[in-house]
Amino acid sequence: MRAITLKRIGILMGGTSPERDVSLKSGNAVFNTLHASGYDVIALDVGHDICDLLRREGIEIAFLVLHGGYGENGGIQGLLDVLSIPYTGSGVLASALAMDKEASKKIFIYHGIPVPPFLVLTSVDVNSAETEKSSSFPLQHGVLPDFDFPWVIKPVTEGSSIGVSIVREGSSLYGALHEALEFGDRVLVERYIEGKEVQVGILNDNILGAVEVRPQLDFYSYEAKYTAGLTEYILPPDVQSNVLHRAEETALAAHRALSCRGATRVDIIIDRTGNPFVLEVNTIPGMTETSLLPKIGLQSGLDFTSLVETILEDALKGEDRR
Repeated sequence: MRAITLKRIGILMGGTSPERDVSLKSGNAVFNTLHASGYDVIALDVGHDICDLLRREGIEIAFLVLHGGYGENGGIQGLLDVLSIPYTGSGVLASALAMDKEASKKIFIYHGIPVPPFLVLTSVDVNSAETEKSSSFPLQHGVLPDFDFPWVIKPVTEGSSIGVSIVREGSSLYGALHEALEFGDRVLVERYIEGKEVQVGILNDNILGAVEVRPQLDFYSYEAKYTAGLTEYILPPDVQSNVLHRAEETALAAHRALSCRGATRVDIIIDRTGNPFVLEVNTIPGMTETSLLPKIGLQSGLDFTSLVETILEDALKGEDRR
């Protein structure tokens, strides 16, 4: 579908998060396809002067391709709301909730959506336990986790698997925790679930499709995601149809539980018995032509330009953001 508009479109990309380089690649891909299709579009590398830049360039619609940081946590969405500039994707609250893995997991649990067992530690917890050489660490309000190694250690508010480690024994725990704490003052300790990792694309509140990722490394890390040849992509996923259907429906439920809009990508792990668990919801998925959402779209008959136009069309329908 052609998102016909004569309005000036700003592609907001770059930013200051650790995912800046990926964002620039996504943003350039979106800019190139819209520019080639005849839209009035400009690429904007988001910095501290973004408010003045939006006004100076006369931006009437914002296409958000910012990954991580204030671009994905509701910050830029709030600014655009204040400026009355419609934008692609989820609103302030949904963006903030999705970016905060602790908050989103609690909402999923409330809605009966399965997530791996977890606890959250603060920098104070980690430093205190390390100082006291606690043998009962990690603790959360005096409660030990009720799941055994291996554990997945990750920052609460980062994406692209930045700062993520898999800990298989206690001797490597503190190193992993401190690595994650470089990206915030809270760390998620999650039970590692062995199984198939499936990424489900959601577009305008409908299931777009799914892809299975098979990294050659220990897990689907930043390196595995963005280094050619380190991950195999299976489209459609190599799972039974009923298992895939359940995973896709679980992903859609997670998208809706957070009141997301537009395009999202939901990360699912399917255990060996076919049960899906939600890892997280990405409200601004990667948008290079080789990113997962475009791969899913292409499998579903939606080429890259059509996918971008469909995402843009949602922003044109209204300015209402939850």
